[in-house]
Amino acid sequence: MKTSPPRLPRHRAAAFGAAALLILVLSTVAMPSHATQEPEYQVVRELADIEVRQYAAYAVAEVVVPGPEGKAGGQAFPILAGYIFGKNKGERKFAMTAPVTQTAAPVKLEMTAPVTQTAAPGGFLVQFVLPRGVTVASAPEPLDARVQLREVMPAQVAVIRYSGFWSAKNDARHLAKLQGAMRAADLPWAGEPVYSRYNAPLTPWFMRRNEIWLSLAPANTP
Repeated sequence: MKTSPPRLPRHRAAAFGAAALLILVLSTVAMPSHATQEPEYQVVRELADIEVRQYAAYAVAEVVVPGPEGKAGGQAFPILAGYIFGKNKGERKFAMTAPVTQTAAPVKLEMTAPVTQTAAPGGFLVQFVLPRGVTVASAPEPLDARVQLREVMPAQVAVIRYSGFWSAKNDARHLAKLQGAMRAADLPWAGEPVYSRYNAPLTPWFMRRNEIWLSLAPANTP
């Protein structure tokens, strides 16, 4: 007589399924952010849970999208990823870099001479950092007119690093913590906060590296 194999109790089967799903996610996420190329910087000061960093110049590809804030990254990613992965006149593919940054727009941009200002209709400015050694002059021209290339000049920024979900609540809590630490250290800042993401969306929340950057006011930089 043919018999059926024994079945796991429902609660054990559910636990096994959850464990298998976790293993699958962990095995398919992107490499940790420390294995991904980042803009060059030096830590010049440490204050409790924040760092003051001196960034060297680097190039970005950027686009302004309408948002809202929670959807800005999703709107910008296919546009910028298209450029990074070869949708440009040079058909040159770049290595993926980190972080992807997001800040409110319109903004005044610091650039090499001449300094120009381009009005944006509002929304969010999302940037991809280009690989080291690639400049605006050497980068291939985008095929999508929405993608702009820009050289980010050397700057000092105060940074707080944290894990967790990409949510307005999580970001707001850490922005307040960063601003409080800067006030206590008498470090004024200028401009909008920049939200930097270093991991793929599938990365588990507890493994994510998120950062908020605030540019130091000119009087506090050499």
